[in-house]
Amino acid sequence: MRIVLAALLAMALSAPAHAQSADAQAAEQAKAFSRLDPIFARFAAERHTPGLVFGVVADGKLAYVRASGVQDTASGRPVTPDTVFRIASMSKNFTALAVLKLRDEGKFSLDAPVETIVPEFAGLSYPTSDSPRIRVRDLLNHAGGFVTDDPWGDRQLAMSEADFSALMKSSPPFSRPPAMAMEYSNFGYAVAGRIVTNASGQPFAAYIGQNILAPLGMAASTYDISKIPAEHRAVGYDWIDEQWVEEPVLGPGAFGAMGGLAVSATDYAKYVAWVLDAWPPRDGADDPILRRSSRREIVQGSNFPMVVTRSGPDTCDRARTYGMGMIVFADCMLGPHFTHSGGLPGYGSNVLFLPERGIAVFAFANMTYAPASLYVREAALELVKSGAFPARVPPASHQLQAAARDLAAVYAAGDIMSRKDAFAMNVLLDSDAAHRNADLAALRGKLGTCGAPEPFVSDTAMSGTTYLPCQHGRLKAQVILAPTRPPTIQSYVLTAENR
Repeated sequence: MRIVLAALLAMALSAPAHAQSADAQAAEQAKAFSRLDPIFARFAAERHTPGLVFGVVADGKLAYVRASGVQDTASGRPVTPDTVFRIASMSKNFTALAVLKLRDEGKFSLDAPVETIVPEFAGLSYPTSDSPRIRVRDLLNHAGGFVTDDPWGDRQLAMSEADFSALMKSSPPFSRPPAMAMEYSNFGYAVAGRIVTNASGQPFAAYIGQNILAPLGMAASTYDISKIPAEHRAVGYDWIDEQWVEEPVLGPGAFGAMGGLAVSATDYAKYVAWVLDAWPPRDGADDPILRRSSRREIVQGSNFPMVVTRSGPDTCDRARTYGMGMIVFADCMLGPHFTHSGGLPGYGSNVLFLPERGIAVFAFANMTYAPASLYVREAALELVKSGAFPARVPPASHQLQAAARDLAAVYAAGDIMSRKDAFAMNVLLDSDAAHRNADLAALRGKLGTCGAPEPFVSDTAMSGTTYLPCQHGRLKAQVILAPTRPPTIQSYVLTAENR
């Protein structure tokens, strides 16, 4: 009881400090958000967008949103966060999530041949006699072997289901054998939509509407643009001969699974927050729409990585692969992140997720193929550089904390044998006690005595880095634990750092 009371007292005494910290964090974030306005004002000016809206999702909500321009030039109605835009290929992630949900329900495996779910694929003429049959996952990862079909695919949004069946039965030509490389295919995602239709027993748009959009509260979102009230619909335009020219309305139809969804910023933020909520992995109740582990699968590619070469002071080369309706990147500026653009006649959009920071940025514009990704990435870089959204570090496991104490004791004693049982059996085989103790003596000569280890910066529950403050600097300790029970230290690196 005394322990509980002491803990409650400590919480009470620390509450004002936490409140001040929260206030300071909110002010820092507000300052970071304000730096985004000029970026998107430049987007509107440089790309001649009639209207646009952008938003930042943080802490599970739409933390910042700004709209500018008009949703249609005839009425001059201003864009608002409730204006509905076409998001084109950003629709692909909704199709992928629907496929994953049906997989979770036991309807099929991701490794199932597509022809077992879509009979029209049974007659495909494969490019080589040793070509593997296309699997469900190949469609989601754009590894089906079909040719890149932008912009042809954009003009197929109104294709009827009957015409789509005929197209599949015609055995479209292959660009390469399946499962050889990633090649972007709108046709492939239209087939994924047919998988949703056949496995669920209802049209893909109805299934996604009932099982993803409605539970998320995305009431304004639809695959049928005719259902959007005129006062809320962003009309699509192109910039031709120094004037805006209205684009024809496309869809709805069979190709909507690859690019037919229309959403508002208010609605879309709910989806973005839901996707982000899948990170980090954790205990506790799971989600009734789609479990967190399944949502995290959208960043799993088919191991066809590429390097995107970039130049400039605020960027660097990026490793890239295609997940499931998301393009997955890692680079020196943003770290791990995933993103997707959307482009149609009349519209351009992009979203970028930073799961380790719990934030995402998105933008919609009613201008043909407006390159929103350039400005969304710039905005994400601005948020990262602001320091207001640090990467979330997993808490150190008790095994790592124990390892830090063991290393501190070994350093203090100058003898690895003083805590021999803390180390895995390979440690003294990799380097014997005499050499390890000699290394300890050299470190002690540089740093002197050291204090208790600081909190661990974890990479995982089994590896990380800690520091020990010393008389003449600090001792950096990098640790990897072994897969033993209990975990023991299989590898450590001790480094002297001057003040």
